Formats: sequence, structure tokens, C-alpha cells
Amino acid sequence: MTVETFPSTEPYDEGMLDVGDGNRVHWSVAGNPAGKPALLVHGGPGSGASPGTRRFFDPARYRIVQFDQRGCGRSTPHASDPATDLSVNTTAHLVADMERLRLHLGIDRWLLFGGSWGSTLILAYAETHPDRVTEIVLAGVTTTRRSETAWLYGGVGAYFPEAHERFREAVGAPAHAGAQELIEAYGARMAHPDPAVREKAANDWCAWEDAVVSMEGQGAPYADRADAARLGFVRICSHYFSQGAFLEEGALIRDAHRLAGIPGVLVHGRLDMGGPLTTAWELTKGWPDAELHVVEAAGHLGDDETRRHLMTALERFAKTDPAG
Repeated sequence: MTVETFPSTEPYDEGMLDVGDGNRVHWSVAGNPAGKPALLVHGGPGSGASPGTRRFFDPARYRIVQFDQRGCGRSTPHASDPATDLSVNTTAHLVADMERLRLHLGIDRWLLFGGSWGSTLILAYAETHPDRVTEIVLAGVTTTRRSETAWLYGGVGAYFPEAHERFREAVGAPAHAGAQELIEAYGARMAHPDPAVREKAANDWCAWEDAVVSMEGQGAPYADRADAARLGFVRICSHYFSQGAFLEEGALIRDAHRLAGIPGVLVHGRLDMGGPLTTAWELTKGWPDAELHVVEAAGHLGDDETRRHLMTALERFAKTDPAG
């Protein structure tokens, strides 16, 4: 049975927040101004906020906050411009931006919602500012460890050898090249002065991403992005993944104890080829207040059962007092 999400809603407030380093972050707020605050954290990194994500939330009960992380969406400057400085675009910068946005909006504590890369950023924020988080709802859980990106850009190629060969040969890498070498090669091409080189690298990267989710029957969600969005996405991804997301390896799982007292719901597809279930499983071991729902037939993009679990969690958490 298809899960019915809430009707689409338009923001009642939005703006550009100066976060320093020449960056301005776009934010919007929808739903009930007096509702429970919730921050929607998009994936990628570099995908930009999606209006459709708001439909998981009851607009009568939630104050729904979204923002475009540095370099993507409507934030400026955009990473599709090779002149945009990515040295000031790290996980620590994004965590600081989230906290600056909370203060700007006058929010004391908020629920955090996101998936894939969004789950990594949420965990980094919550482990830094646990006193500012009421609950956490995650889908397609990742912590962006180097071991996880080694799987996504290397190991999973065992299931898609022809696509992985194309991904590797597109940057002239030898057959023995590891994931780190491939990521760095794509990063170098995304900084190339020739726009045709950058465009081809972005297309080849997205073709690989689409191959990994190809069994989920949801088309080509990566290649279908608009040109600037696709270029910015790949440039930011290769930037973060070449550096282990600027995190100490395994730190988010190691420090999960900092989330004690924060209720969490993790929803993960058993057939997630891009982000195996192991990460979500390991995370719950150190976070006693988290519950893990494994969706047997779902992959990384989720399905109706994934959406049902997410909306059930948000319905439950809507009843809690954000000041409690």
C-alpha cells in the first residue's frame, strides 16, 4: 500500500544567512510557526534541500526548517564554479552553520531528520551539541568513514563490474586503482580549467552512482540533476570523500555515547548496496536510545515501508514537548 505523505507546503519565511568565509547559506521555514522545530538535513554532500522532504512532516504540528549546505542549492558561492573555495567547506564548517542557523531562528532545541550524507552531518552536529537536539530520525545511515567510501567507490564494484570498469577507465586509472585514487582523480578533473573536462567527470561520476542504485527501480536520480547541481554535487562529494569527510576515522560511532538521552529512529534497507546495514547496526550498539528498523526489500533510496517507518517516528515525536 502506497504511503500517503502530507500535502506540499510553501515556506512562510526564508533568507540568506552570512556564515562567514564569503559564504551565504539559504534557509527556509514552513509549517506551523508555533510548531515543534525540526531541521531537515539534506544528503550528498552537495545535493541541496528538496521541497518534497517537507511532506514527511505534519505542517500543522511542525516548524519545518531546511537549508542548503555550503556550495549547493541556493547557497552562494556555488561549487559548480571552480573558483569557489572549498577549503572553507568541511564538516566542522557545516556543523557551525547549523548552530548559527538555530540561533538566528531563535530555536532552543530541534529534531534532526535526514538520510545518507545527511545522517553523517546530523550525527556530527548532535555529538557536538547534544543539548540542542530533541530527537533524531535517520534513513540510509552513513558515517562517511573511509571504509564506507572505499566500499561505495570500490568494493561494491564486485556487483557492478562493467559499470565500475567504466567509472575507473573514465579517469584513466589502472585496474588495481583503489577507491581513494579514483575519488582523487575525479576531484582533480572537477578542478580542471576546461569546462568540458569537468562536465564529463560529473557525468561519469553520476553514472556510477546511478549504477549502484540501479536495482531499486527509481531511474537515474543522480544523472537527472540539472547541470550546475550535478557539477556542484560531484565537486563537493569528491572534496569530502577524499578527506574522510574531515572526520577522524570511526569517530561518530566511537562517540555515539554522547547521544545518550536523545531518542533516535534509524531506518535502513537491507538491500542498500551503497551503504550496507553494518554502519546502522554498529551505531545502535553505542546509542542505547536508538531503535533500528531494517526494511527487508528496500535499498538506499527507500520504499513505502521506509517512508512508513519515518512518518510513524515523526508522528510519535510530534507529541513530545520540545522544552522537555
